[in-house]
Amino acid sequence: MSTPRPIGFWLKLVDRMIDEQFASTLEEHGVTRRQWQLLNVLSSEPATVERLDAAVAPFLAGDSSESSAEHLAELVDSGWVDSTADGYELAERGRVAFDRLAEVVAAQRTLMTEGLTQEQYDDTLATLERMARNLGWND
Repeated sequence: MSTPRPIGFWLKLVDRMIDEQFASTLEEHGVTRRQWQLLNVLSSEPATVERLDAAVAPFLAGDSSESSAEHLAELVDSGWVDSTADGYELAERGRVAFDRLAEVVAAQRTLMTEGLTQEQYDDTLATLERMARNLGWND
């Protein structure tokens, strides 16, 4: 019998595979994963770049060299996001694109969680959150 692999192995493997699959899926639709995350935040309400940075912080480079602003530029240029005096908001064109992309992302998430009950998924999230908090993460 082989020794079970440690949690770090599974976390890194699943994280990498999620990134790769979502990136590939979203690239087919002309957006990056970071752009999708920003669209997702803006789908509920307008936000400042600081709020957007905070919302997607776990996905940005940890050394503060990366900001939401650089990912927003292309969304603004494409007419999907409007820059306002108070920050950023989804434009109508962006709302249509977001709704279309949301269906694609939902299908990807369904594939990723195939074979898991809702309880298993919820337990996994709760366990990972507890571990992150034990290691000092505060939201």
